Amino acid sequence: MMEKKIKIIYGITKADWGGAQNYVYSLATSLPTDKYGVKVITGAFGLLNEKLEKAGVETIALNYLGRDVNIWSDFISLLKLIKIFWQEKPDIIHLNSSKMGLLGAIAGRINRISKIIFTGHGWAFNEDRPSFQKKLIYLLHRITIILSHQTIAVSEQTKSQMGKKISVIRNGVSNIDFLVKDTARQKLSKDANLSDIWLGTVAELHKNKGLKYLIEAIHLLALEKENLTALPKLFIIGEGERRQKLQERIDRYNLQNNIFLVGRIDEASRYLKAFDIFILPSVTEALPYAVLEAGQAGLPIIASAVGGIPEIITDMENGILVKPKEPDEIAKAITFFLKNPDKMALFGEKIKTKIESDFSQEKMLRETIALYDEK
Repeated sequence: MMEKKIKIIYGITKADWGGAQNYVYSLATSLPTDKYGVKVITGAFGLLNEKLEKAGVETIALNYLGRDVNIWSDFISLLKLIKIFWQEKPDIIHLNSSKMGLLGAIAGRINRISKIIFTGHGWAFNEDRPSFQKKLIYLLHRITIILSHQTIAVSEQTKSQMGKKISVIRNGVSNIDFLVKDTARQKLSKDANLSDIWLGTVAELHKNKGLKYLIEAIHLLALEKENLTALPKLFIIGEGERRQKLQERIDRYNLQNNIFLVGRIDEASRYLKAFDIFILPSVTEALPYAVLEAGQAGLPIIASAVGGIPEIITDMENGILVKPKEPDEIAKAITFFLKNPDKMALFGEKIKTKIESDFSQEKMLRETIALYDEK
């Protein structure tokens, strides 16, 4: 007799593309299909749904569910989740992101789901918010963890902020089919000068990513460009609500010929070898896929020393860590790399080795499946 498949429903609030969505996609499409049956619930239909359905994974979109608090919409979403779990009768629900985590855990408890797992991809109280909001968000995160049977943190630092009864399973990346440098550059910019120094990042255009500080750093380099043979080009791949403000800052500094908001690109990680240096100036993070992917590409990396990033990068050993919100530190790190190409090559080799040994998708999948199979 064929053994019954274990039914898993993943849940996530937003269906655009970012680290949490990458995580859900990786797990949902990589589980052994002879053992697990998978569905994914999201907020409004988006890129994640498209990618999953193309990969053969069924999705359910809850149009009322959004990141911002709306009591009526959130109540409707909760009722829909209760109904879906009652109809589907999953063995496991694996929840991601704050809103889906809380509502999904409540709906799961009402339906007496035997295993509710919540992954913390970073805590929203680390964002720049009024103190009363941070306290409320902390309380809601605590409630989500209490209602969940198991909680996963993607870094030790993420775990340390919420208590001991949490498992750490770090994000992992599969092998990326990178475009070669010249091809990637030509696809990113038809007017590409292949001899220029290219800086790059892949990030949602959100205040948490600290992109304005990166633009400020390029401005500082432009003011002191006599220290460099040429001002580097910066390419920012990604989309988001801060686009207009970032473009206004670029225009204010007259850097339109040096900083380019490329927009969202499908499979953006494939283009990473277009860059000479990768920079992630985030204000808050958990364990960003962008750094793991840049590391797999063998790029020298400059990143903020926030969240789990120091668990990936050891400062001045396989990359450079900078303080968040400090454009001057970013500018100095860029200058250091440009004046020390041997360090660029060495750090690139070392971070590539680190990613391959400690942050593989196979390792993440193996550890997650072990958690699913725990009795």
